Amino acid sequence: MNMKGDFIIKMVNQDLIAFIKEARRRGFGDYDIRKALVNHNWPEKEIEKGFAYLVPKFESKNQISLFLSDELLEALDKRAKKNICTVAEQIEDILRRSTISQSKKNPNIDEKLDDTLVSIFSRRRTGKKK
Repeated sequence: MNMKGDFIIKMVNQDLIAFIKEARRRGFGDYDIRKALVNHNWPEKEIEKGFAYLVPKFESKNQISLFLSDELLEALDKRAKKNICTVAEQIEDILRRSTISQSKKNPNIDEKLDDTLVSIFSRRRTGKKK
């Protein structure tokens, strides 16, 4: 390993890494692990370093860059802290949930029509005229 890699390994608390690995092995999710560590007074920076260290290296190839306003970044940061995760994990969760909910929508329903009565009498019919 190179000097920089060795330095990063020394910076991350190895007891923390062992705890995270063991908790994952026992079936706990990252959210529950973070919550337990925070409840036992582990510094958030150390927790994030530990999880960042354990991110598989192959996942980094699927990165994208986002340019966010300060206001949006602040709102995401607040939401991420509430969910005990990083901003990047919060954005990933939002995108994942959005993709899943989008795939469950019925494509035959007109999204602009909230009321079924309005949709019945709407001029936007696609069938043959009688």
